[in-house]
Amino acid sequence: MIPIHPRIEKLQPYVAGSRPEEGVRALKLNQNENRHPLSPKVEAAIRTLSPEMLQEYPDARCDRLREALSSVHGVPVSSILCGNGSSELITLLFRTFLREGDTVAVPDPTFALYANVADIAGVHVRAVPTDANFHMEPLALAAAAPQAVILANPNAPTGVCVTADRIEKLLQTYNGLVVIDEAYIDFAPDGTSVLGLTERYDHLLVLRTFSKAYSLSGARVGFAAGNKRLIDAMLKGRETFSVNGFAQLVAEAAVTDQAHKNEMVGRILSTRERFAASLQAAGWTVWPSTTNFMLVSPPPGSLVAQKVYEGLLARHIYVRYFAAPRLDDKLRISVGTDEDMDLLLDALLRIERGGDAAMNR
Repeated sequence: MIPIHPRIEKLQPYVAGSRPEEGVRALKLNQNENRHPLSPKVEAAIRTLSPEMLQEYPDARCDRLREALSSVHGVPVSSILCGNGSSELITLLFRTFLREGDTVAVPDPTFALYANVADIAGVHVRAVPTDANFHMEPLALAAAAPQAVILANPNAPTGVCVTADRIEKLLQTYNGLVVIDEAYIDFAPDGTSVLGLTERYDHLLVLRTFSKAYSLSGARVGFAAGNKRLIDAMLKGRETFSVNGFAQLVAEAAVTDQAHKNEMVGRILSTRERFAASLQAAGWTVWPSTTNFMLVSPPPGSLVAQKVYEGLLARHIYVRYFAAPRLDDKLRISVGTDEDMDLLLDALLRIERGGDAAMNR
């Protein structure tokens, strides 16, 4: 019998949000995808696809995309590395900068993929609890002197963010690797991103993705920005052709249409606030969010979050439920279109009125 590596044998795999069965009409609000239209520039780029693009290897370094990102964000091309979504880049930074037995500090709760990748790499995870409102003081992550700190900002699944000046204080006092995952930064207030600090601090890596604000979850494109020495090291360890030609094409088109991206973000924020107000009026608890999702709890004493989740599934409506401490009485709901959220609100109110008796305590 072929042996399996002990760490893989006992690994609890990362669990993504459930997907509807093929052919089933469903409302999918569980993976924080952007359900608004693609940029017209992306649609135009798709129309230029040719058979040759499938026959030839893509640009291994994603030069055109890196140049477009550099132009938009003001970061040198040499300080940018593209990957197969930010998830590949998370795996790559563990492979490049952390050794077996090292420790990485993360907030608790946060994106579960960090702990999953750490387990594969043999890296210890120090989960630092957030406060009662899920806020995190960045300096607290460095208290145990880990080899690296990873902070999703805004954080998932809580939707909470910290300002750039507080992250800079961490950078000024802590010398280990600081990774700021800005997957949801386009929805956050001004003064949150630290992308502009990557040339000032040589131990800072910033991760971004095209999966959220740009509506390109299926293309799988992300990028890391940081000191050239860090980026060059990651480049050595990455898969040679990890970003396919189609993904590079549509990502380049998307990033050059900031006006469209900003318009779609504005729609999402408006819908989020409208839906949050409707839920609160119905007695739900809604945690303040700086993302394209919300963390919510059913009215006290009436409904159980897991049962609401199951009742929505029965209606082919997908939201996210986490069977984990501090989250098991809550649901995470992605913000879709106004029509999406109206359909969801109607379903929730029907469940609360007793349309599903099993949902009640």
